[in-house]
Amino acid sequence: MNAIPNTCPFCGGEITVTRLHCNDCDTSIEGRFSSGHFSQLTPEQFKFLEAFIRCEGKFTRMETELNLSYPTLRNRLTEVIQALGYETTSGDEPSGLSDQARQKILEDLDAGIITAEEAMRLLQER
Repeated sequence: MNAIPNTCPFCGGEITVTRLHCNDCDTSIEGRFSSGHFSQLTPEQFKFLEAFIRCEGKFTRMETELNLSYPTLRNRLTEVIQALGYETTSGDEPSGLSDQARQKILEDLDAGIITAEEAMRLLQER
């Protein structure tokens, strides 16, 4: 089954869903249906969001599962947030930490060696 496109392939206009159909009982419902915010995401952004939920938002787990660095994951999350129509704050800019140092802090946090407050302090002061 194909995903619903967000824009018209001919003119680029917004697509409106006007008919729903049940394959089991052959019932059709007609009207104007909202496709929701998540229809704005590209397939790659949607896969990222699924991984984010599956990993409970823990970038340390996502780094392993997706084989991506923290800065790349952070950038992808920012793209998803913006695609959903929300603004991101400039205070989330990555610090001067190396990927290894950031990884160590996040691993210590995930393992319960340091608190969230300590992790935030360590991530912000460098």
